[in-house]
Amino acid sequence: MYAFLHMRHSLKYFNKMRCLRKRSAVSFLGVLVICLLFMNLYIEDSYVLEGDKQLIRETATHQLNPERYVHTFKDLSNFSGSINISYRYLAGTPLPRKRYLTIGLSSVKRKKGNYLLETIKSIFEQSSYEELKEIAVVVQLADFDSAWCEGMVQDISQKFAHHIIAGRLIVIHVPEEYYPVLDGLKRNYNDPEDRVKFRSKQNVDYAFLLNFCANLSDYYVMLEDDVRCSKNFLTAVKKVITSREGSYWVTLEFSKLGYIGKLYHSHDLPRLAHFLLMFYQEMPCDWLLIHFRGLLAQKEVIRFKPSLFQHMGYYSSYKGAENKLKDDDFEEESFDIPDNPPANLHTNMNVFENYEASKAYSSIDEYFWGKAPSTGDFYGIVFEKPIKISKIKVVTGTEDRQNDILHHGALEVGEKIVGSKKGRKCTTYLRLGEFRNGNFEITDVEHKVLFDINCMRILVTKSQKEWLIIRSISIWTSQTPNQ
Repeated sequence: MYAFLHMRHSLKYFNKMRCLRKRSAVSFLGVLVICLLFMNLYIEDSYVLEGDKQLIRETATHQLNPERYVHTFKDLSNFSGSINISYRYLAGTPLPRKRYLTIGLSSVKRKKGNYLLETIKSIFEQSSYEELKEIAVVVQLADFDSAWCEGMVQDISQKFAHHIIAGRLIVIHVPEEYYPVLDGLKRNYNDPEDRVKFRSKQNVDYAFLLNFCANLSDYYVMLEDDVRCSKNFLTAVKKVITSREGSYWVTLEFSKLGYIGKLYHSHDLPRLAHFLLMFYQEMPCDWLLIHFRGLLAQKEVIRFKPSLFQHMGYYSSYKGAENKLKDDDFEEESFDIPDNPPANLHTNMNVFENYEASKAYSSIDEYFWGKAPSTGDFYGIVFEKPIKISKIKVVTGTEDRQNDILHHGALEVGEKIVGSKKGRKCTTYLRLGEFRNGNFEITDVEHKVLFDINCMRILVTKSQKEWLIIRSISIWTSQTPNQ
């Protein structure tokens, strides 16, 4: 029952509800659900409207049949074994060694358009030679039309033969006999029967794909078969993973669309595969992924900008319907994600609610928010190890709060650290410059600062009546300093 209650809790954060803050009082939660039902009336898209309203009703009425599934929630942590399926290798062979990242795609025959070859091409073309050594691409041809599968295998083998030979590309298929019942399923959300069958089969497709990929690499990223990748996306992913060392996460998101760009630890894939099979007929895959994340105690979305993957298809795999969704945070050209080395963060400013100092140093889309600062107030960073810095960029304020910037401030770097682990600070600081219009940026720091940097701080040089939002602090390092 504990696990089911936990799922109820995670449902309240789905989609538009996740921006609301958690409250413990049961009476308030009841009012909140009613308010959200009225809020949904303003959504323009009729399909999303019905889906979201139904999800809220599920939250209140437990439509996921708790008596039936509560034991499976309790046992979710034990689903570490693979599902017994015989996979057909259509191209490629088992990987000779474990990789850093597996990229999984599942594809079916479309009534209009076919983007699979372009997606595979983008993955390989946007990766450097060194990056290619660390990835494996697994394509599951999940259509039951054997003629279509044979044609696709032939096209893939001709265009990407060298990647298959190099052990970077595998094409697999699961025979229809391994699939559960796909006809006569529950029509949740008033979906027509053919759509219920489509999305239910899609859940099973992804479960089988995840099951296959569980032991191929350290991490796994889920893509669709109509996606374009950004340049050197693997390097960006590795930087983000490194920045999250020591913190708990289940899913890292590199796109805001559906289940594109969702990153997992490979050791979680068996559980996720079992979970998708368990609820394959209940709801679409992207909704199930949200529930899975919540069940494993990651309550908030952890999404990074800019997005690394873009939806490029014009026609959906469902009946060839138009699908013009685009991720406006996507950047195709190479971009430089900051290193932001491990550090302790602190401030003497009056922090507003839970907008604490750590949120400005994170690569996630969140920020620090402090009440009106006074002269001498500071935001401090003490690095775990001395570093060499090449570039620093600090952005304050947001688009909807453009006055909550640092109107008068300076950025300084420090050395000669003293104090205990919790009270460490630098005794000497060097000022690198002043903030202009709420922002600060400097390059070639390693040529302007001759010492190894232990600390960095943002200093308020004049009191202001406006509150202060530090939206992002970005630090790029150069070579490791001599110890």
